[in-house]
Amino acid sequence: MTAILERPMTTESTPAAEQPREEPLTGFEELLRATEELDTPDGYKAELIRGKIVVSPWSRPYYKRHMRSLRLQLAPHVPEGHDPDTSPFLFSFPTSERAYGPDLHVADLKAFVGDARHVDGAALSLVAELTSVSTRDVDWQEKLEVYGRHVPVYLVLDMQTEEITAFWDPSDHGYLARMTVPFGKPLPIPAPFDFDLDTTDFVDQPEEAEATK
Repeated sequence: MTAILERPMTTESTPAAEQPREEPLTGFEELLRATEELDTPDGYKAELIRGKIVVSPWSRPYYKRHMRSLRLQLAPHVPEGHDPDTSPFLFSFPTSERAYGPDLHVADLKAFVGDARHVDGAALSLVAELTSVSTRDVDWQEKLEVYGRHVPVYLVLDMQTEEITAFWDPSDHGYLARMTVPFGKPLPIPAPFDFDLDTTDFVDQPEEAEATK
């Protein structure tokens, strides 16, 4: 795979002294541009984690049932103008110098404009991550820390322990509240959603249990 950096070019015949000067990119902006334009293989996403571009596969097909159930239950309760989706969009958090592609997001549709390759993380009202063996530490540590300063609600579906945790009330020091329930038990989703999430669809059937190992 290759990363290509593109610079805007001026095509008008304005004298050099009068041409607008491009502001130099910061280190984060350079990395974000490289992340956006990385030619990842089909089925893979690139994220900016701990100052490094990390390529990982999108959620496994087995997780489809969980994401679909979550998306359909969230849809009637999202803030006005927001939309729940599992499409692969990159959300940036400039003050934390991070950029993530969450497994599921709820975000303001007004932020999806123009030809930008990423969306401002300030548009998010909720994110959800489904853990895997390779991403579990990032979901529980790195992303929890960053989302906890920016996103109203963060859901972690821990596919290894078969539990779901809701975090809310973000602050400069991270989330101030949390609740965990095992798959199969209802989970209260806090404001701005305010409903009880039914997690019975998340419970493994006996023949499917090995798929998460």
